[in-house]
Amino acid sequence: MSSTDGEGGAPQLDTSEAHSARVWNYLLGGKDNFAADRETGDLILKMFPAIAHHARVQRRFLGRAVRYLAGEAGIRQFLDIGTGLPTANNTHQIAQQHAPESRIVYVDNDPMVLVHAQALLTSAPGGMTSYIEADVRDPDLIVREAAATLDFGQPVALVMLGILGQIDDTDEPGSIVTRLLAALPSGSYLALSDGTDTNPEMNRAIAVYNQNSASSYHLRSPERIAAYFDGLDLVPPGVLSTSRWRPDIRDAEEDPREVDSYAGVGRKP
Repeated sequence: MSSTDGEGGAPQLDTSEAHSARVWNYLLGGKDNFAADRETGDLILKMFPAIAHHARVQRRFLGRAVRYLAGEAGIRQFLDIGTGLPTANNTHQIAQQHAPESRIVYVDNDPMVLVHAQALLTSAPGGMTSYIEADVRDPDLIVREAAATLDFGQPVALVMLGILGQIDDTDEPGSIVTRLLAALPSGSYLALSDGTDTNPEMNRAIAVYNQNSASSYHLRSPERIAAYFDGLDLVPPGVLSTSRWRPDIRDAEEDPREVDSYAGVGRKP
């Protein structure tokens, strides 16, 4: 297991401004947040009450996608970028339920996530988990550090939930995905979900979030999110509303109503 903080020192927590991982934690009903995060979360909820439902839908998509990858697709290695704060049913827990030998690398650059990273490093016997503090804008560093845990000669599932929305257009999020996938062998997968600009109320709520947070979130069109999968073989039903990607009809919490985010899973030929 490994953990790096980029500076070699203790993580610095700034609790005066809202941070995306902590706001998301608040919207999911978690406790790992501060007053600024809750205030921003409440502002968003007031303007767009469905945002909490969106957060839960994306989290359930993670469960369905990882179960597919570890089960049907037989993937045993996962690179989860933009991990966020640990909750129930994290990637390693789901994957190792199906295959205890699975190896998982988590990547995030929020100091609060680093503080809680030990919760992400509890692996099933025979498997392995590790945590890297790195920015998604530095794919080369991520791949280099992840190679200590993952075998890039074997298929890897790249998991990116809600992270590309935090990347400005000037940093070319599509290019970041391309560079990460280029490091993965044939038979690897991309599992991705991100918010869409299809709802004026959500657009206004995110604008308020951007004014009150240390970082910004960039909603994009469904077509732009689908373009992240260019060159991949899409797993049915393709790229569509996150709630409609293989919903488990046996799960009472599943709600197939469309939400303002798109998701998909694709295989690298």
